[in-house]
Amino acid sequence: MRVVIVTESFPPDVNGVAHCALQTARHLVDRGHDCVVVAPATAPGGEPDTSAPCPLVRVPSLPLPGYPQVRVALPSRRVAAAIAEHRADLVHLASPFVLGVRGMAAATRLGVPAVAVYQTDLAGYARTYMGTGEAAAWRRIRSVHAAADLTLAPSSAALGDLRAHGVPRAALWPRGVDTARFRPGRRDESLRRELAPDGELIVGYVGRLAPEKQVELLSGVCGLDGVRVVVVGDGPSRSGLERALPGAAFLGRRTGDELARVFASLDVFAHTGPFETFCQTVQEAMASGVPVVAPAAGGPLDLVTHGHTGVLVPPGDAAAVRDAVWSLAADPALRAAYGAAGRAAVEGRTWAAVGDRLIGHYSDVLASRKAVLAA
Repeated sequence: MRVVIVTESFPPDVNGVAHCALQTARHLVDRGHDCVVVAPATAPGGEPDTSAPCPLVRVPSLPLPGYPQVRVALPSRRVAAAIAEHRADLVHLASPFVLGVRGMAAATRLGVPAVAVYQTDLAGYARTYMGTGEAAAWRRIRSVHAAADLTLAPSSAALGDLRAHGVPRAALWPRGVDTARFRPGRRDESLRRELAPDGELIVGYVGRLAPEKQVELLSGVCGLDGVRVVVVGDGPSRSGLERALPGAAFLGRRTGDELARVFASLDVFAHTGPFETFCQTVQEAMASGVPVVAPAAGGPLDLVTHGHTGVLVPPGDAAAVRDAVWSLAADPALRAAYGAAGRAAVEGRTWAAVGDRLIGHYSDVLASRKAVLAA
């Protein structure tokens, strides 16, 4: 199968869209498929591209105003050219919004089937950043995804949202986790002593530091006796969060085995953002054997079993986050039980397993398109 992945983000970017696009490309190559990735160009002088397992086409881009870590592709003929030159059987659109819209248009013109992967809660972002605009965001999402042969949602909540807003031909496709990299055996006592020299309970957040993540909800946790908050990640909210979370350790961006070591060295993982279509960091914490506190909204509803692998709390409720952490801090046996159950729950969710499910979706789309043409 010849596949072109058109993605709004790709490594060295660090986010869910980039990571999923990379893992998808790797799996396709591992299974013997011929793959090309089209992505926005990185910032001048930035990190070199070293991770792509297949040819990578970069499209000129500009930084998003106010959020320079995010780059937006400029109009370019490279998208259509890449699809045509690769003689693609199928186009995979990762979180289509700007570049993906051009990929969809090119696929339609060329008569190539397209699978669109819904990954970003644009309506939630509109509410966070503008206080309005949810209806317009859903019109945009619907117009983009309605043109696809199939839209894949990462969680039951995301799938329900798509269907409720009139997006046709939608199905579930979750995300995988690297259970070899993220595992309890990465726990590092020397790192724990560095982060919590007085033996404090370590509560960690990992992710972008941006308004929609609502990391400030950890402020009450910072006030708990014997608890140290550790924040991993970067973004436009970092300076404000350093003021809002007194005593917290900000480690900046961590990746790969270094990130896995941090995850496994936590006692509790706390996620705060209510707009997650999946929430990969929750899954990585579970793979690391760490109990999870997360909002009862979006992707975490599929991942966290309340009272078994962690605690689900009302979205946006700082007191509930604090109380959930405190209940876990007071009960080491409960933390251990939740952590072990979390690890067991994700052991079958490897990228290979979910990658094969994706190829199955591709095959269904191609068969359906073939049947239509033959009719």
